[in-house]
Amino acid sequence: MQVEGLSINLATIREQCGFAEAVDICLKHGITSIAPWRDQVAKVGLDEAVRIVKSNGIKLTGLCRGGFFPAANDADWQKNLDDNRRAIDEAAAFSADCLVLVVGGLPDSSKDIVAARQMVFDGIAAVLPHAQAAGVKLAIEPLHPMYAADRACVNTLGQALDMCEQLGEDVGVAVDVYHVWWDPDLASQIARAGRMKRIFAHHICDWLVPTKDMLLDRGMMGDGVIDLKGIRRMVQAAGFFGAQEVEIFSAENWWKRPAEEVIATCVERFRSCCQADFH
Repeated sequence: MQVEGLSINLATIREQCGFAEAVDICLKHGITSIAPWRDQVAKVGLDEAVRIVKSNGIKLTGLCRGGFFPAANDADWQKNLDDNRRAIDEAAAFSADCLVLVVGGLPDSSKDIVAARQMVFDGIAAVLPHAQAAGVKLAIEPLHPMYAADRACVNTLGQALDMCEQLGEDVGVAVDVYHVWWDPDLASQIARAGRMKRIFAHHICDWLVPTKDMLLDRGMMGDGVIDLKGIRRMVQAAGFFGAQEVEIFSAENWWKRPAEEVIATCVERFRSCCQADFH
């Protein structure tokens, strides 16, 4: 039976299986929406990955990832822009809902976060015409402030939406609960994103207490402190009814379990912990 409203980010079972097997497991559990990572696609080849997706009637809620714009020199800057254009082309090949942008942190040896944020803005502006020509929406994913130096210097929905306002309607946000649940302005910024029609994706997992690794210790929904149903109500009130995309990095727990068990648990927790009543 198809599980409506659930997508699996394939990072959730990246250690257990490759692209084709991951798709098969999702289909077995009634899941027809996924979000792969570019390295997973590259291992099987873009053409084969697209064939697998389209022949099975699968929808991509996103492709991960573009971004990482800031650079220490002009040569690296151009490399970053070129890689983002390739990512856009890959997203277009899948007809993905969006290309998720993890925007990047400070370039080597820099302490200027203001300049890094400007480079992010300039980088998105530089590749946006390519995205628009390809019909690909760009989703800025603000990351928790603990990643500001190395992964993303855009850390709140407010910052991301400020950029969106200046960049245009084909740039929006990915609301990842792991990164934004703590924000005291979350409700107002989700509502703002709704008014702007800029919510392109909704990612779910949970925040464990304690969190033992900043990157690789995300929790399964229901095992942590995030009000998943409450955030979903906000997102739906803002007009986004797209799939909730499970994205779990878990080196010492879920990545060590059989992929079948992980996906079955995702389905059960989605049904019990994540679906909000909305009228």
